[in-house]
Amino acid sequence: MSSAVPALSARGPLRVLALLSAALLFLIPWADTAAAHGSVIDPPSRNYGCWERWGDDFQNPAMAQQDPMCWEAWQDDTNAMWNWNSLFRENVGGDHRGAIPDGQLCSAGLTADGRYASMDTPGAWQTTDVTDDFTVVFQDQAHHGTDYFQVYVSKQGYDPKTQPLGWDDLELVAETGSMPPGEINNIEVSTSGRSGHHVVFTIWQAAHLDQSYYICSDVNFG
Repeated sequence: MSSAVPALSARGPLRVLALLSAALLFLIPWADTAAAHGSVIDPPSRNYGCWERWGDDFQNPAMAQQDPMCWEAWQDDTNAMWNWNSLFRENVGGDHRGAIPDGQLCSAGLTADGRYASMDTPGAWQTTDVTDDFTVVFQDQAHHGTDYFQVYVSKQGYDPKTQPLGWDDLELVAETGSMPPGEINNIEVSTSGRSGHHVVFTIWQAAHLDQSYYICSDVNFG
């Protein structure tokens, strides 16, 4: 790129405007994150994990080999990672099965015009090692408070690497009542009879309005 100072002309101001516009477009993906909502940070949701591992190096081609599912997600829509805490639908009225079709659970039914569609893709997502009893850690960044949490774990025999996630693939393993606003919520989970790669599917019903969050995390029962 030339470092020469452009001559003063009508194109000078236009170039400045173009550069400012590009800068604003770069910043826009952070808008929802700044507003803050929430997500599961341990075991990390698919898009939070991708952001945590690669947010400061998301154009590194090494990701394609080291973390291929995240690579595909970044190529599909970078906003899915920048806005890792905004994977929700509004006005569901508690009818989660009615609102979210099979195969679209991890994208909240292709919410936000399909921004999170890559979260539904079966594949070798990076996993977090867990035992039968583990803790789901939810970060309530906006201090919305909670009407309830529901935590599901995929049944033995479901293969996250090859099968889209459906409601019948899940077993409800933990449910809470209301919780006051707070930065961190811990939900204790007890399971049995599982081994290998599974999906933890968490529903967070925020208390400030009818806003339901749908979050997929990948775990390995050792």
